[in-house]
Amino acid sequence: MALSISTGSRILNICRSIHPCISKEILTVWPSSLSSCAGQQRSFNIRRIDMPHPADRKFNYKFQVYYPLDGKYTIKHLEMESICGKHPFTGRKIVGTAGKGMEPKYRWVDFNRRGPSDGVSVKEEQVIEVQYDPNRSAFIALVGSKAHLRYIIATTTMELGSIIRSHSAIPDIPIRGVPGDSHPIGALAVGSTVCHVERVPGHGAEYLVAAGTSGTVKRKLEDGKMVLLLPSKHEVALDPRCNAVCGQISNPNHDKIHIGSGTRFRWLRKYPRSGLWQRKDGYCGKKIRAPPPLKHVVEKKETEVIRLVCMTEGPKKHIVPTCDRVT
Repeated sequence: MALSISTGSRILNICRSIHPCISKEILTVWPSSLSSCAGQQRSFNIRRIDMPHPADRKFNYKFQVYYPLDGKYTIKHLEMESICGKHPFTGRKIVGTAGKGMEPKYRWVDFNRRGPSDGVSVKEEQVIEVQYDPNRSAFIALVGSKAHLRYIIATTTMELGSIIRSHSAIPDIPIRGVPGDSHPIGALAVGSTVCHVERVPGHGAEYLVAAGTSGTVKRKLEDGKMVLLLPSKHEVALDPRCNAVCGQISNPNHDKIHIGSGTRFRWLRKYPRSGLWQRKDGYCGKKIRAPPPLKHVVEKKETEVIRLVCMTEGPKKHIVPTCDRVT
């Protein structure tokens, strides 16, 4: 679809009214191209304008949380609204499998488990309660230190009354951390099981926060970065200052819980499946068999044979006497 400059300016005004952030990106690209193609036709895909997708990590297409206006952290349950997989600004359907479902209260979870910045003192917190969170697969723990209370992602070892500690120093000799305590990933020994890992130091955990997940510290690179093995068998190199929690995320049997009914599936903000797709289990038809063993084909090369013939060799001739002797 070819558009002129006047048509492109009208589309730019529409984009500016729909989404100001995306119009800024278009403004940085268009001026140079529009000035260079004056009086010419320019091809433009109109569906690419303001077309977000779930992988851009800009919006949550399932529900919208109403945070306090002052921005201060609170453990009070916040109001939330299901947006059914639609874009919060344009209202277009982005996630086709997301439904309305039930609208429970939102628990504001703190993903920052770093200790004091001086690197000497240790932050200690006591677990007050481990409870179910309807908005995530893992359990959450209500912990407190003096007068400060907050929600964090619980590990399998957290119980009522247990003490968890947060460290920020990297010692010369790597240590084996206690499950539930947080350390910089550079302070842990190779082979340690970790979860709740940061991707950027101080930005909160992004890796291994789902129920039952855990990773392994594999090795240390020459530049000082630590290699972390994820459950997907992928390896990531992280800054040694990235914070990690020792142990495994709580609720490891989350994937084994049966949904039970279509009504509960709707409660979980998902559309029921049509039932047309069925896995080929071999019940009706061809059986699924293991593939044959791998064959290694080796190409045979003809060997050259050199034959040497000598004129003096061969079968011996019969000797005939020259005279007739009488014995």
